[in-house]
Amino acid sequence: MTRQEFIRHVESNQEAVRRFLTALCCGNSGLADDLAQEAFMKAYLSLDDFRGESGFRTWVFRIAYTTFVSDRRVARCRFEPIESATSVASPGRADSGFDNQALYAALEQLSEKERSAILLHYMQGYSVAEIADITESTVAAVKQLLSRGRVHLKDLLS
Repeated sequence: MTRQEFIRHVESNQEAVRRFLTALCCGNSGLADDLAQEAFMKAYLSLDDFRGESGFRTWVFRIAYTTFVSDRRVARCRFEPIESATSVASPGRADSGFDNQALYAALEQLSEKERSAILLHYMQGYSVAEIADITESTVAAVKQLLSRGRVHLKDLLS
């Protein structure tokens, strides 16, 4: 893949990756932007490893998800309280699709794996098999995470 092709792929996927990471970070768009930048940097540096077995978008989402999980492990960081995210959703921002703060609060209470499965399936439209590929788990595990995540979200939002 040439540098120009890579740039085109990044331009067409960067908003979706940022939106996914913002939701994973429960509205912390600053952290999500940092993670997205790091993920795209990792993708560029490991471009020789991209074999095309899955689509570029799936490959980049896997890198973004891994970057998020790695950041959580290393930093053991806590996200900003949901009350401080009152101005998170603004037009033209990566997170403008999630302007419901109650949803952010509920997502924050899910496990990382449940949150990732829910966001990849319902926000990004990935199939169960694609989510299994991105998160490096089994199809059965993803189905279970989606089922549990829906139940937990329903309980949290009602």
